[in-house]
Amino acid sequence: MGYLTYLQINYKLASLSRRIGYWLLIFGITALIAIAVNACNSQSGIVPTLPQNPNIQVFFNQNQASRYTDPYRKIERLGDNLERVMIDNVSQSKVSLDIAVQELRLPNIAKAIVEAQLRGVNVRLILENSYSRAWSEYTPEQVEKLNPRDRDRYKEFQKFADIDNDGRLSEDELDRSDGLRLIKITNVPWMDDTADGSKGSGLMHHKFMVIDDQIVLFGSANLTMSDIHGDFTRPETRGNANNLIRIDSKELAARFKKEFNLMWGDGPNGKPDSLFGTKKPSRKIDYLIVGGAQIRLKFSPDPEDTAREQTSSGLIATAIAGTKTNVDMALFVYSDEFISTILEERQQGKVQIRALVEPQFAYRDYSSTLDMWGLQSTQDCKKGKSSAWKQPIKTVGIPNLVSGDTLHHKFAILDRNLILTGSHNWTKAANHTNDEVLIVIQNEIVAAHFQREFDRLYQDVTLGPTAKLVQATSTSCAERVKSNAKPMIENSEF
Repeated sequence: MGYLTYLQINYKLASLSRRIGYWLLIFGITALIAIAVNACNSQSGIVPTLPQNPNIQVFFNQNQASRYTDPYRKIERLGDNLERVMIDNVSQSKVSLDIAVQELRLPNIAKAIVEAQLRGVNVRLILENSYSRAWSEYTPEQVEKLNPRDRDRYKEFQKFADIDNDGRLSEDELDRSDGLRLIKITNVPWMDDTADGSKGSGLMHHKFMVIDDQIVLFGSANLTMSDIHGDFTRPETRGNANNLIRIDSKELAARFKKEFNLMWGDGPNGKPDSLFGTKKPSRKIDYLIVGGAQIRLKFSPDPEDTAREQTSSGLIATAIAGTKTNVDMALFVYSDEFISTILEERQQGKVQIRALVEPQFAYRDYSSTLDMWGLQSTQDCKKGKSSAWKQPIKTVGIPNLVSGDTLHHKFAILDRNLILTGSHNWTKAANHTNDEVLIVIQNEIVAAHFQREFDRLYQDVTLGPTAKLVQATSTSCAERVKSNAKPMIENSEF
């Protein structure tokens, strides 16, 4: 019996089983479970769980208060199983399921999406065009033309999909292992960001789901092995450091649905009225209250002539400008000069600032970490200015993660009670080119989860610039511009 036939026969039983388990968790003996888990955790060295806001739950794939078994590598590890959280919620969908994600590769979540469609749920999927081709669609010639990073990822998929280790991939193995292939051969409606008639302006960088116009799941993680569980062939990896938030709110779901419909238009076979990237109209900052938490919501991009305070970066800067005691930042990439200026003002106002930036970007010529370290970049030299802070700080650096994992978060905690998070990297491209979402949540219970994640990462931190970077920025601007100095570190894939 083929895998697809097996899937069609068993989806009802699987869905029923998950439904029962889910509602037992929500309405059953949650308190007793929490007590039991905390007791076991204290004995095994895992930190105690934190309380969750009833309407806003927070998850981290490197959470030290949870443990799960990686379903693909069969490795027991610390962390929240972000994929399982998404599968459980997808399995509860009854009417509609709208997903906008940059990349979808995980077969288990693809299976859950297919099962939803089989039971009559209206499923719609939007992908970034660079990742809308199934791995099994590539020809050997096309594989050879891939850049080194994507070629390595293709080879990783081959090892992952070769279930019987015979060196070849059967149709059944591909059906079981290639998430996008499964989506496509079961005719799940999907499109990518070329549906607006462009080649894709910027990145369709969203990572959200809207379920039954009631539940919203969003965060920093793409639906890939490396972003959630870890590289298949490297058991020591734990997955790029990512977060996921589940919010139960019709009002918030309506906002995300509106964003989705703007991109979807008439659908894959409709009129070319989809709007992505720079073709979108500017959207204002939205305000609402969910579960006692104040929320500000902003979708990107905005045209470059938009008033700065009305953009996502402007929202970040406005929030930071109101801080009184602390700013903690965990960012994949940080290169926004205006935000750096506001941070310097708060630092001069005695606000304590700590920052962690992904190592492959922290030392780049354009990184705003250079400003915080008091270094003038070659980029600034070319512009004839200096963004270097007058009072450099020593609390900015990189986390020491397992080799192969990256810091993929895009969050900040302000005064320990307000968080900024979403898909939005702190860059000009995220502000003016990419499809993104930024959410500001003011709630101490929610913020406590992000604070603990930051503190965990900051425990093993390398602070300050490298000696090579200090040396590279010590020469005069005239010398650097004259020699047409190269970036401090070579470019790599985002």
